[in-house]
Amino acid sequence: MDRVVTLLERYIFQAAATAFLAVLSALTGVVWITQALREFDLLTSKGQSILIFLSVTGLTIPSLIMLVAPIALFIAALYILNKLNGDSELIVMCAAGSPPWLLLRPFIVLTFLVVLLDAYMSVFAMPWSFRTLRDLLTKVRADFITRVVRPGQFTSLEQGFVFHYRERGPNGELLGVFMQDRREPDKVVSYVAEAGQTLEKGGQDYLVLDRGNVQRQTRDGSDASIIVFERYAVDLAEFGPAEEGAPLKPRERTTWELLTRDDSDAYVQRIEGRFRSELNDRFASPLYAVVAAIIAFVALGEAKTTRQGRGLALGGAILSFGLLRIAGIGASTLVVRSVGAVFLVYAIPLLSVAIGLSMIFGLPSIVFSPRLVRPLRRAEGVS
Repeated sequence: MDRVVTLLERYIFQAAATAFLAVLSALTGVVWITQALREFDLLTSKGQSILIFLSVTGLTIPSLIMLVAPIALFIAALYILNKLNGDSELIVMCAAGSPPWLLLRPFIVLTFLVVLLDAYMSVFAMPWSFRTLRDLLTKVRADFITRVVRPGQFTSLEQGFVFHYRERGPNGELLGVFMQDRREPDKVVSYVAEAGQTLEKGGQDYLVLDRGNVQRQTRDGSDASIIVFERYAVDLAEFGPAEEGAPLKPRERTTWELLTRDDSDAYVQRIEGRFRSELNDRFASPLYAVVAAIIAFVALGEAKTTRQGRGLALGGAILSFGLLRIAGIGASTLVVRSVGAVFLVYAIPLLSVAIGLSMIFGLPSIVFSPRLVRPLRRAEGVS
C-alpha cells in the first residue's frame, strides 16, 4: 500500500512540475520577447553585436522569473487538479479512502521548490542582474561613442544630449569634441575640447577631454558660467537618462546593502520610502507562490463529478488570486509613503494562506468559520 501511495504522489508531482516548467518557460519567453524588442536599437542604431544584445536582454530574466513563477505555479496547479478531476482520478482516489494530504503533499513539495526559486531570484539574482545591466549599458555607450558615432556628425546619444567630434586622430583619440546637454528643463551645459578619449578606471568608463571649457547657462540666459580646463573627465553614465548618473537605485543594490543602508545619506533620505518598499517586496514576493498553490487547491482540490461543473470554482480562484496580487502591489505602493503599511505587505499573503488552510482542513478561522464555509461548499454541490 505504501508503494502505491509513493507512486501516486510521484505521478502527481511529476505532472505538476512538468506543467509548472512549461508555463514558466512560456510566460517568461513571451514577456522576454516584448522586453527584447524594446532594446532592439542596440543592434540597429547603436551597432552592437548579437552577444551584447542577448546579454542586455538576458539580464532581465531574473526579475521576470520572480514575477512569473507564482503565476506559473497557480496555472499549473489549476491545470493538474482540473485534469485529475476531469479524468475522474480524484473521484477514484476519494472512493479508495485516500486522505487529503495524499494529494496535497506533492503540491507542498513543488510549492516549496518554487518558493526557494522565487526567493533566490528576488533576494540575490535580481539585484545582481540590475547592477550588471547598469554597468553593461555604460560600456555600450562608451563603445557607441568610439565605434558608431561618425566624425563630422551631430549624434543624439539620448533625448536632449548631442555629441559631435570633427575627426579621429592618428592614435584613435577624438579631435574637436563638442557635447551639449539639454536634458534638464532649466539648464544647458556645453562641453568643447580639442581632443578626447574613453578610459576605464575602477570599473567605470569615462570620456577624458583635453584643453577645453564647460559652459553652463540657464534657459533664459540670466545666469551663465565658463570653466576652462586642461583635462576634464566625464562619467559616461551621464549619457543615459538623467537619473542613471545618480547613486545606485534601490533595485540595483544587494539585499544586504538595503538592510545596512545609511539613513543619514541625502540620497537615501530623499527616497527612503522606495528603499523600504524594495526591501520588503523582496521578502514578501515568494509568499505569493504559497498563496497560488493554496487557492488552486481550495478551488479544485476536492473530487467533483462532471455534473457539478468546475467553471465557477476556476473563475473564483482566478479572481481571488488576481485581487490578492493587486492588493499586494497596492500595499507595496503604500509602503513608499507610510512605514505603517509594511504590516500589510506581509499580512495579505499570510492571512490568505491561513484562511486557505482552514478551508482545506476544515479548521476554524477568524474569517471563515464552519458556519460560513459549509454553505459555500453546499452551494458548490459538495455535501
